[in-house]
This record gives sequence, C-alpha cells and structure tokens, in this order.
Amino acid sequence: MTVTYSSKVANATFFGFHRLLLRWRGSIYKLLYREFIVFVLLYTLMSLVYRLALPEHEKRIFEKVALHCNKFADQIPVTFVLGFYVTLVVNRWWNQFVNLPWPDRLMFLITSCVHGRDEEGRLLRRTLMRYVNLTSLLIFRSVSTAVCKRFPTMDHVVEAGFMTAEERKVFDAVKSPHLKYWVPVVWFSNLASKARTDGRIKDSVDLQHILKEMNKFRTWCSTIFNYDWVGIPLVYTQVVTLAVYTFLFSCIIGRQFLDPAQGYPGHDQDFYVPIFTMLQFFFLSGWLKVAEQLINPFGEDDDDFEPNWCIDRNLQVSLMAVDEMHMSFPPMTKDIYWNDSDALPPYTLAAADYCIPSFLGSTRQLDRSDRMDRPDVQDIHRRESMLIRVRRLLSVQEPPELVHPQLSSKRHSSDDFLPDYRRYPDSQFPRRLSPSLFPCPMPLSPSRPVDSLATLREVSSTGSSQDMEPGTITFSELPPVTLSPPTRPMTPIDQPNVESLGLDVNQGCRSPLPKKFRWSLPKDWCKPQRTHLSFYLPQHGSKSSVSNLPRPNNPGSQRGQIAPTAVFFPADPVRLEATPVPETDLLELSDQELHEEQS
Repeated sequence: MTVTYSSKVANATFFGFHRLLLRWRGSIYKLLYREFIVFVLLYTLMSLVYRLALPEHEKRIFEKVALHCNKFADQIPVTFVLGFYVTLVVNRWWNQFVNLPWPDRLMFLITSCVHGRDEEGRLLRRTLMRYVNLTSLLIFRSVSTAVCKRFPTMDHVVEAGFMTAEERKVFDAVKSPHLKYWVPVVWFSNLASKARTDGRIKDSVDLQHILKEMNKFRTWCSTIFNYDWVGIPLVYTQVVTLAVYTFLFSCIIGRQFLDPAQGYPGHDQDFYVPIFTMLQFFFLSGWLKVAEQLINPFGEDDDDFEPNWCIDRNLQVSLMAVDEMHMSFPPMTKDIYWNDSDALPPYTLAAADYCIPSFLGSTRQLDRSDRMDRPDVQDIHRRESMLIRVRRLLSVQEPPELVHPQLSSKRHSSDDFLPDYRRYPDSQFPRRLSPSLFPCPMPLSPSRPVDSLATLREVSSTGSSQDMEPGTITFSELPPVTLSPPTRPMTPIDQPNVESLGLDVNQGCRSPLPKKFRWSLPKDWCKPQRTHLSFYLPQHGSKSSVSNLPRPNNPGSQRGQIAPTAVFFPADPVRLEATPVPETDLLELSDQELHEEQS
C-alpha cells in the first residue's frame, strides 16, 4: 500500500524531515541496499587485489588503468541523462494518478435522476452502477499485476458478483481480438436510453448529463490503458541504465586509492574507505531506483497505487449511494445560526490562535482620507516636502516622480498641484505660485473645506464668458505680471520657465523685496488667443490620478502672443481666462524667491 507520511511533515519543525530518514518501509534503503552491498564488495575486492596480490610491475599497470578510468568516467553525461529521464517518469506517474477512474459523479447523477422506489427502479440503478464498476475492473485487470492475481479469469469476475452468468455469455459472444472493456459501457448507454423511454429518467437533459459523465469515466479508463500500452521508449530506458551502471563500474577501478609514493596527481593520501564515492553511488543509483519504481505505478512496490482498494471502495460506495440512499435525506431543521446574521463557529482552546481577522486587501493601509486633517499627518507631509527640496538641491535633474509640474494651459491631470495642499493644508496657493506674488489670499469657503483626496479636472475648454458660474475668476480681473529673461548668461539649471501669472506684485500682502532684477522681453513674443480654460475641483476625487505633467512649451516669437497660466483654488469652481501681457511691467524678486521660481 502507498506509504503516507503527510502528518509527519504537516509542520516545519526542527529535524522534522530528518526523522523521515529513519523509516524503512518505502525508503530508499529498502530499494538500494542490495546494490549498495554489491558495489562495496566489488570495490573492496579490487582494492585488496591491488594492495596484496599484484606484484610491483603489475601495480604500475593497474595504476595507469585506474587513472585512465577516472579521467574518462567524467565524460559520461550521467547526471543530464538521468535527470531528464526521472522528470519524464514522474510526470507520467502523476498523470496516471490523476486519471484514475472514480464513479462518484456518475452515482450522484443516477441516484437523483433515475427515479422509482420500487424493485424495478432499485434494480435499474444498481445494474447501471455495476456496469460502471465492471468497466474499471476490466481495465485494472489488464494493467495491474495485483488485480490480475486477484481476478485471473472471467470466472473469478463472475464469482465476485461484477457480472452475472447471462452477462458472461453475452460478453463472450462479442467476438473481438481487442480488450473488451468497452462492452459494459455500451450496456450502460442502452439501459439508460431504455430508462428514459420508460419514464424512469424524466428529462432528456438528465439523460444527456448521465451519458456525458459515463463518457468521461470511459476516457479515464482508456487513458490508463494507453499509458500501459505506450510507455517510455525502451531505447531511452536502456541508455539511462547503461550510463549509470557504466559510470559506477568505472568508479570501482578509477576511484581506487593509489600508492602515494608514485606521486600521481590527486593521490597524495591513502584511504581505505571511499566515502564520497559511496555517496555518489548511493545518489545516482537511488535516482535510478526512483524511476524504476514509478515507471509502472500499478505494480507491487511499496509506493505503487492500490487498484484493489479502489475496486472495493468504488463498488461499496456506489451501490450504497444509488440504493440505500436513493431519495433519502434527513429532515430539515433550523440551524443554530438561524437568527444570527454574523455566524461564527466556535474555536477550541487549542485552535484559538487560528482565529484571525479577515483580509481586506493589501491597499487597506493606504486609505488615509480620514486622517489627512490630523496635525501629525500634516507634519509628515511637511517632512516629505523638505526631503524633496533637499533632493532638488543635490541633483541637477530629479526623477520623474519627484518633479513638480509647471503650470500650463495644456490638458493634463491636475492632482500634481494637490500635494502642496496635502503638505500645507493652511496654504491657499500652490507652491509654484508663491504667496509673495499674489494679493492678499482669498479665504476659502467655510462650507467646502479642502479635500485632501480631491481631483482637479478640466470641465470645458470652449465655454464663453456668459456661461461662467458664480465665483469664476478670470485673468482680466487680475493685474498682470511679466517675467522676462535676466541680462546675465544663464546655465540650463537656472534658466527660468517663463510664465504669466496674471498678478501685480505691488498689490501683494508683503512689502517690496530688498533687491531688484530687471528682466526684459521682446515686444513681439506674444500673440492673442481666444481660449477659455475651465477647471473644476470636486470635493471628492481620485488620488491615483497624480502623474508627471508636460512642461509648458517655450513662448512664441510673434507679437501679441500670451503665455496663459492656470490658477487653482480648492474651494469653488474657478474659470480662468488668458489676457495679453503688458510689455512694461517689472517683477521684483529676491535671490531666494528667484531660486525657488527657477527650481
């Protein structure tokens, strides 16, 4: 019977697998001890002959032969050939186990679809299941030596009750030189069709399901028969066997310990017991023995399948299911959780550690919408912002995920502006739009606080000013400001990104800056456009829409062109309009503010 040790390795414990090495039944020791004894005896005999029986000049000849065998033994690809062979054998062994015929699905259909509690209905169901078991028995008799010993002739099959005497005559009357395991399948199909005609099977769909399952059962039986018919090619088995035994025989001579006085390379010391050669024999021969045991799992080895047990189990279970349990079920009663909407079976004290909470998804810990207003979370965001600034000072070009996008009139995802609200919830402006460049900050609506997970999305790009919603702000209402290039040469790192912010620094809340820079732009760099950009910031949005935004294109070279820039407020919908930029405005910036705007 198959050796089962699953309970011994249910838990990974200290020396858990090592305890399996002491088992004898089904072990490699039981399979290999005879070959191992023969190998050790041959090696010992060869060593005694070399050391005691041979004269000096014959010892020199033996030593040359031993060196030659040891040199060319490694050229035998025994590991490659044997490893591929064992892999092929194990795959075939598992596929044969998967395709073992089990009648359970058929007996479920027969007991529920073949009606009639009278004697004729009972006889019909039992006969159908007996034909199913007879089919598997005929297959097992043809592939398993253990089953063939149990049922050597058809008379033993009749005597065991799988076939009646009348059925034996009909079976023998079918003249066919092939295996006739398919004859009970034909009997089953004909009898099921007759049951449908007689009304025992109420619906043709039920008959179709029964015949479909019977065909699947027959497929399992034919698969087992085909594996027995077409095995691994004999030439491959011979190559593997010859490769292993040739290598081991060469080791008997080539792995001898030679006289150290002769100065042969690798023979500086003299031992009597070849430990590593014995281990190599044990592993290679054990590998081959595994293939020999698994190549036919219907034999009589310790780990072979038990078809006799399968025959006994299938007959007993199937007949009980279609006869005694036909239309038999216990009365329906209310379960103990009838009025309990939160059913939880009890745990014993030994199993208390296995009561764990439900898994709600790996992104559960990322849900921070209910904690964004806490002071400790705001401090974390401020530290993250400081880390990004340090990285900007230490590197010329930031990674795409750390670069803050420049404000642009292009269509893009707007969540890139929101991290500043998350880091600075008390601020009303994005970091790119410095508060020093704005008038006094506009108060946010008390009824609509800043939502840390809000998403800024574009509503319309073609709407007219007449369709503006209440609270809409246009560029025409804001004083313009022009940023022009500095007079000194600039490097690529400090070259500013010119943007028209549409604001006047003289109306800001802060005092004039101590140091002035005068920037100038050509008068013909702008061209008026009639575009209206509308952006809408809902109270709830998607946090996952943050992405790298395209930087605004370089300003044009024609006169009257504008560089529109979007200004965003989180409280109410904001409509933004672009207006021409005056040519005479100046911007006063300190060194610190200039560095921040350039970065």
